[in-house]
Amino acid sequence: MLRKLSYIILISFFLLLCSCNSSTKEKPTISIGFSQSISEDDSWRKSMDNTMKVEASLHPEIDLTISIANVNTKKQIEDIEKMIKNQVDVLIVAPLGSDSLVPVIEKAYRRGIPVIIVDRKVNTSNYTAFLGADNVEVGHIAGKYIVSMSKARANILEIKATTDISPGVERSLGFKQIIDQYPNIKKTSITALDLASINNDFIKALDSMPKIDYVFAFNDIIALQAWEAAKRKGREKSIKFIGIDGLNDPNGGIQAVKDGKLTATILYPTGGSEAIKLAIKLANKEMVAKNNVLNTILIDSLNADIMSNQFDKVSQQQSNIETQQNVIKEQEKKYLTLYNLIKLLTFLLVVIFCLGLFSIYSVFSIKKKTKLLEETNSKIIQQRNEIEKFVEKLEESNESKINFFTGISHEFKTPLTLILSSVESLHDEFKNKSHSVKKDLDIMYNNSLRLLRLINQLLDFRKVEDKKFTLKLSKNNLWKFSTNMFKEFKREAKKRKINYTIETDNEELDVYFDANLMDKVYYNLLSNCFKFTPDGGRIEIKISQDKNKGLVKISFKDSGIGIPEKEINQIFSPFFQGSNNYRNGSGIGLNLSKNFVDLHEGNIEVSSVNGAEFSVYLKLGDDHVDKSKIMNVSDYISDTENEYEYLETELTPSTESLITENKHSILIIEDNVDLLDFIATKLKEDYSVTRCNGTKAIEMAMELMPDIVVCDLNLPEKNGFEICEALKTNMITSHIPVIILTAMDDNTTYIKSLEVGADLFLTKPFNLKVLKQSIKGLLFNREKLRYYYTNNIDKIETDGLSLIEREFLNKINLILEKHLDDSSFSVEELAGKLSISRVQLYRKVKAVLGIGVGDYINNFRLEKAKELLMTTSMNISEIAYSCGFTSPNYFSTTFKTKYGIPPKDFRNN
Repeated sequence: MLRKLSYIILISFFLLLCSCNSSTKEKPTISIGFSQSISEDDSWRKSMDNTMKVEASLHPEIDLTISIANVNTKKQIEDIEKMIKNQVDVLIVAPLGSDSLVPVIEKAYRRGIPVIIVDRKVNTSNYTAFLGADNVEVGHIAGKYIVSMSKARANILEIKATTDISPGVERSLGFKQIIDQYPNIKKTSITALDLASINNDFIKALDSMPKIDYVFAFNDIIALQAWEAAKRKGREKSIKFIGIDGLNDPNGGIQAVKDGKLTATILYPTGGSEAIKLAIKLANKEMVAKNNVLNTILIDSLNADIMSNQFDKVSQQQSNIETQQNVIKEQEKKYLTLYNLIKLLTFLLVVIFCLGLFSIYSVFSIKKKTKLLEETNSKIIQQRNEIEKFVEKLEESNESKINFFTGISHEFKTPLTLILSSVESLHDEFKNKSHSVKKDLDIMYNNSLRLLRLINQLLDFRKVEDKKFTLKLSKNNLWKFSTNMFKEFKREAKKRKINYTIETDNEELDVYFDANLMDKVYYNLLSNCFKFTPDGGRIEIKISQDKNKGLVKISFKDSGIGIPEKEINQIFSPFFQGSNNYRNGSGIGLNLSKNFVDLHEGNIEVSSVNGAEFSVYLKLGDDHVDKSKIMNVSDYISDTENEYEYLETELTPSTESLITENKHSILIIEDNVDLLDFIATKLKEDYSVTRCNGTKAIEMAMELMPDIVVCDLNLPEKNGFEICEALKTNMITSHIPVIILTAMDDNTTYIKSLEVGADLFLTKPFNLKVLKQSIKGLLFNREKLRYYYTNNIDKIETDGLSLIEREFLNKINLILEKHLDDSSFSVEELAGKLSISRVQLYRKVKAVLGIGVGDYINNFRLEKAKELLMTTSMNISEIAYSCGFTSPNYFSTTFKTKYGIPPKDFRNN
């Protein structure tokens, strides 16, 4: 009841929070990013920004972001890149120049973001819409006004902007188009780079031109600067000044007209409000025009007051709207606060009511539960007593099993010792005889020795658990001891072409340690390095002395697969297997190594960067040594000093095949070099053998197209199931029989092998005779299928072939049927239509049917010809040409060769 009540309260509180959040916070649905090129100090740009903000405030769903570049092209590009990264719904750009922003604008356009260009144009068509006044028309208006006022007779000084912005170029062009129509109007132009150049260049123009009737400036600011300069010369009343922008502020063009400084100004609307409206349409997927032109008008003394009043009213209305919006927002906040407070009170009332019900229920249920608890407690005490008795029996049973296991492990050592001694004697006896026999004996000896080491590890693990290990310390030269252990793995390193090195900074360093235990530490750590380092990798041992800390560091570093970062802390746990460990193992080697190092009051650490590195730290000197545990050096004898070396057997790359003309080819995939070498040696007399250590096995099979594949289950890259499935589902290799070898003999593994299409499943240790006979049986069955289908091309739909092979032959037949009358249709064309190479097509058809592709095409044509002879009245020549034979004579000869009778006699019979 309490749990249900808690759930009800929590659910109610959660729903309350959700409703509060949904009520108080409405996320904008349209995000608009505006990149402004010039700072807010520019009055016209400031007006554009303000009108955008006002228009956006009228639409609650809009989230408007304005970034100001302050005449910095690099910053404007960074601002636009940031907006693209934030995935704005619409991007508005007021460019500084025509070319600099083209790449980033095109990038946004390609990303599917609608792009609106305002005011100045850019040299690309990869944007959604342009919004701005027609600057050519602005130039026309100024020219027409001067023509009208001067009756087509005047001296004009034009102050132009720089040529790298579109408005300046277009205004000058429009002005020129009008003025050039009147020969009695003389125009002189200067360029305004900055305010200083305006004063200097304009004053020079005043001095050189005694008669100037009109000054036409790029904008109102430049026009007013020119008026100030003319005033200093006393010529402001004789010259009429015309500007562009028409802003309604104390320093704007309209006020200058009213003050008599400017004769006229041409309204150049900012388009801020229109840009937001256009963006909303684009965000709502509405169609808009590519070019959107803003209307303009000339303002002079006749309409300056009217325009000023109108702008003042618009400004006042915008201010009123902003004020009303702020009031509405405040009212909404108050409303939401009261609304949420009512909800919270309602929730608290529900909670109080539920708690009241619960208190009533608790009074009646506590007595009942108390009685039940007493009964349960009595049962628990009884069960605890029974569990304690069971645990005692379980401990006795477990101890008996462990003692039995330990005893059996000890018993293993006697027969293994006998095997090792016998193999050693046989090895000496056959020393100067057959290399293959000596090689088999080497394999037997070294693998028996490996079993002995594993048994010793199990016994050591038992001793560690029982804490029965006693240190037998001796003073040893660490360099000599390490080089002896180093030599034991040189053969393995040489065979696998591993760069195997050892180095020290002090060859005379003596350290107290138990040589027998440290031998096992070295062996386990080096075995671990070699197990997970690929062929051609790197393994290095480094011994370095730290006199300040009184320690020596022994580092074992490899370039193998490494250890996942989240598993490093578990690597020394007993029976732990890493998630990237594809090799079988006991999982106690590293745990034993750590325990042995701890017995020496040392430390072992591990790190993994581009491989794994195990570092063993031992103390120097004898202050930490228990003198009673020191023994004579001669008492230690390594249990590996008599180990034989293999005959050097190189595992060459994938092309290492014993190729014989009339032998079937076998691909053996096995990562254990000894077993791979053993199987290849035993099969090479009867078959052409190719070896693979498990890397790029699928690619090798597709390249070689062997007659049969023998594949281990545990491999470095892909396991046997994955390799088998890849071969059986590929049209090119689906016919190849696959035998899977594995140490696992459970039903799950067997069923999985059948599911991936394996033809045979053998468990290790397997009988070599069984393997050989299995290979012969699979190859014999394949030969029977080849013979049958070579003589029954039209019966490929039976169950003798796999579905993939039937589909493959059906595809060939359909292509041949389509090109039946084309005598020039070649094997290369057939391979091209199948999207495989000519060599792969030849190998596939040869492997499935036992004949070449050309023979198959010829047989197909003959089968079709035979069918036409039996079912139609076409003559021999017509049948020959319709079946793709170059001549009737060639057809008759080929037909008689295959069926033993000429076509004419075949029809008559």
